[in-house]
Amino acid sequence: MQGTMTAKILEAHLVEGRLAPGEEIALGIDQTLLQDATGTMACMEFEALGFDEIKVGTAVQYVDHNMLQFDHRNADDHLFLQTFAARYGIRYSRAGNGICHQVHTERVARPGATLLGADSHTPTSGAVGSIAIGAGGLEVAMAMAGQPFRTPTPIVVGVHLDGELPAWVASKDLILWLIRRYTVKGGLNRIFEFTGPGAAAMPVTRRATVCNMITELGGTTAIFPSDEQTRRFLRRQRREDDWVELGPDPDASYDEEVEVDLSALEPLIAKPSQPDNVVPVEEVAGTEVAQVCFGSSVNSWYEDLAIPAAILRGRHLPPSTAGTVSPGSRQILTTITTSGVLADLERAGARILEPACGPCVGIGQAPPSGKASVRTFNRNFKGRSGTVDDQVYLASPATAAATGRNGRITDPRTLGEPPEVDDPDPVVDDFMILDPAPPAERERVEVVRGPNIKTPPIPPPLPDGMTGQILIVLPDDISTGSMAPDGAIVMADRSNVAAIAEYTFMKEDAGFVQRAKDWQGGFIVAGENYGQGSSREHAALAPLQLGVRGVLAQGFARIHRRNLIAQGLVPLLIDADVHDRLEVGNRLSIAGLRDAVAGGAQEVGVEVEGKDGFRARLDLSAREREVVVAGGVVNQLKRLAGTG
Repeated sequence: MQGTMTAKILEAHLVEGRLAPGEEIALGIDQTLLQDATGTMACMEFEALGFDEIKVGTAVQYVDHNMLQFDHRNADDHLFLQTFAARYGIRYSRAGNGICHQVHTERVARPGATLLGADSHTPTSGAVGSIAIGAGGLEVAMAMAGQPFRTPTPIVVGVHLDGELPAWVASKDLILWLIRRYTVKGGLNRIFEFTGPGAAAMPVTRRATVCNMITELGGTTAIFPSDEQTRRFLRRQRREDDWVELGPDPDASYDEEVEVDLSALEPLIAKPSQPDNVVPVEEVAGTEVAQVCFGSSVNSWYEDLAIPAAILRGRHLPPSTAGTVSPGSRQILTTITTSGVLADLERAGARILEPACGPCVGIGQAPPSGKASVRTFNRNFKGRSGTVDDQVYLASPATAAATGRNGRITDPRTLGEPPEVDDPDPVVDDFMILDPAPPAERERVEVVRGPNIKTPPIPPPLPDGMTGQILIVLPDDISTGSMAPDGAIVMADRSNVAAIAEYTFMKEDAGFVQRAKDWQGGFIVAGENYGQGSSREHAALAPLQLGVRGVLAQGFARIHRRNLIAQGLVPLLIDADVHDRLEVGNRLSIAGLRDAVAGGAQEVGVEVEGKDGFRARLDLSAREREVVVAGGVVNQLKRLAGTG
């Protein structure tokens, strides 16, 4: 990775270790990001660490997920977060100000900085030249406490972009092309660095789409150069002083390289129900569609809404097709209002939603049963929309708009020449981002806690051995949205682990929770890429609450694996043949587990009552072994500090 942008930023922030394949490094963190779905847990975990104020340069708490205040729970969470932020020195972005990773890119992210965010789409800020990494809430809490972020040295993939995108082809089609190439797990432990003339010609807002969705191929993050495109973006955000030039050296060396001829790309679409199920739009053209959704968690910049407005101008959505618009931020909402884009979308019949995640995480606007919904979003996991048998497709704004115009999936190239859209300066106003109380006043701030805000569970140290039954056997690509489901009803309990645990694996097996209670915990068995998707640590905390301390899988998604370890659960790797012969109810015993983890063993024997046993691999660094043995990060840090 010598001479790459990634190496330059990592070297400047290196606290421990060296940039060598397979070696763990510790990085200083400049900025942190929390959102409300992850924030209450992270804030209470910060309190458990015993610090009196944040120790990171910039920390921002956003409210963008749990927006429906149909009872006291979400409102209480927001008040807790606002008062906590005022007390501990954190900036607070109020409900309605926009989606965390978009607002952060607009107003906070800096070229050359490191950002750790408790949102899996934190990499969006790579569009302005940050190394922006998604993580679990506890790891972000540690960064807020001044602890470095520890990670294996990443593989750096150089993605060289040549040529220009053809008419009707967008950066969304570029990232869909990459996701199809790598699959949803092929980017594990990789940072994707975009260079070349095609990258230089791409505005920051289009780069943001690529960086945002790098998460969907399992990547750690993505980064574009900080160049004149970046400078223009920051100038229009009234913070040109944050700009510094950043690019790879002419002789930069990459661990892997990909060449992309942008001129050869075509409109693409991800079919249900995985982001890598990508085909050309023309292959599914004609499919009837009941819903089109614009904006929300990706493709919610001005151009992303102006293009659909132009395509739909003077027309109405068909009676059989509903439409929604979710601006990414209040800044975007204000700009589309003053420019006339909002009026065009309204007159076309689209429903205008507030600047929030909304339908992307199943907070309203669920599609009809079994009917196709084409969305400009980043994920289409089964049931994520709120409809159990949903049929969600992912596409560019142009493809979604052409589809909405005709009521069926439509290749936008059939519409003739693409429309011209304007590019007004954004309406910049930070009145909805609140600064914390002055340092001298912070101790007097009362942190207000509603009745549903409960301290997260902290497990005891790892036992000498583990015995229990298999509670569930899962296939490949199970998302964190299956462990801790999306949607308005479940997400309202994000501050109460015991309550949210009642919904664990409800989409896969309605009997899981009761079985876990009856059997007093046990083991989870899964296939490849277990825990893809969101950074939510509830996906680890909920099974922990139900007595799970070990997960056996063929492979783990990056963030979820880290969350399991941080909460004191043991990730055990198994082979496909072992996965295929294990069944619900099998009783497993792992003798000497604590000694095996602590002693650096690479494998551990697992006995299966009445059947042949097997070996499971312990792929853990020395530090991770210490964390697991201690029963999680909080226990480990307390022990090191002599307070626990």
